[in-house]
Amino acid sequence: MPVPSTSLPECARYIPPPATQENLDFAELVIIDLAKAQTPEGRAELYPEVRDALRSNGFVYAINHGYTQAQRDRIFDIADVPFTVVPPDEMKMYTADIAKVGHYQGYKARRFWRVDTENQVLDQIEHYGINRNVHNRPHPRALRPFMPEIDAFARHNHTNVLQPILKLLALSLELPEDALVDKHRFDVAGETAVRFMKYYKRSEEEEKLSSNVWLKGHTDIGSITILWSQPVGGLQILSKDGKWKWVRHIDNALVINTGDAMEFFSGGYYKPTIHRVVQPPGDQLAYDRLGVFYFSMPDDDVRLIPLVESPVLQRVGVERRCADEDAPFYEQWRKDRTTSYGRTELRKGTEKGVEEQIVRGIVVKNYN
Repeated sequence: MPVPSTSLPECARYIPPPATQENLDFAELVIIDLAKAQTPEGRAELYPEVRDALRSNGFVYAINHGYTQAQRDRIFDIADVPFTVVPPDEMKMYTADIAKVGHYQGYKARRFWRVDTENQVLDQIEHYGINRNVHNRPHPRALRPFMPEIDAFARHNHTNVLQPILKLLALSLELPEDALVDKHRFDVAGETAVRFMKYYKRSEEEEKLSSNVWLKGHTDIGSITILWSQPVGGLQILSKDGKWKWVRHIDNALVINTGDAMEFFSGGYYKPTIHRVVQPPGDQLAYDRLGVFYFSMPDDDVRLIPLVESPVLQRVGVERRCADEDAPFYEQWRKDRTTSYGRTELRKGTEKGVEEQIVRGIVVKNYN
């Protein structure tokens, strides 16, 4: 009887460029050891650190997350396949009708979002989204041999990164550990997804018209975003002093931030992180920017209301973005946010450099 092959399908190596050597204004972000989250004692020690980091900066690094450097590098090799191997005609076959379906499964083509409304500058970002249930829809031929690895990657992110983070946040609210985990189940309807994104270089004219902004300041629509750190700079966060600060690359680290859904659940205790992407530093201008993400979202049937049973919220008070009776189910929220992002006309907000839109009666801000 033949022995099954254990070799992985062949894949071109993605060679990352060296990290920038420019003297940039980097954000001082906390690094947490995620291995500590494997035990109740470790979680009890870790949650105050995560709580304080997310409430002050909105971003936190995580190390010791269970993937080796080699495993991480292999995922980036695979992440480049949808953009370098799949022919353009086949890309079109697997392009998501985002405006109709309200999700990013499949391709999002370049020049889909408006980056600068006044000057009509469009984005140069291409991405391929894969639902956490990787068999939820078919995939391009070149990507199919890698689906077992992508499936394992999705499950790793969900079980070994997302769930521990959700437990830490629940503990910080003095709730049972699974209070948030139960709203983010793996095998039910929802749009939690692996996403591969590639930012392509732009013309000098477009850089000038958009002030070098590649993706305007925004908050993520989900609960927790897991970014696998990569060396090409560009990610910035809006600090509390109103300045945009760069996020430094750390080899085989994760960059984790909170999104809109977590603000709903926590009654404003955890604000969604405001971040943007700008042109890379001068010594990295020759490179395209490849990103790997796990965007976690609540189950579609979860209602976005505060966890008022939290003793912490009972002490500090609850900030609501809408009345509980008007709170949307998550499916409604993510569909409306997805179909309107970068497509609808924005109005000038009351804050300087802020544009606004209304989604289900709730103000959503974009930052320039």
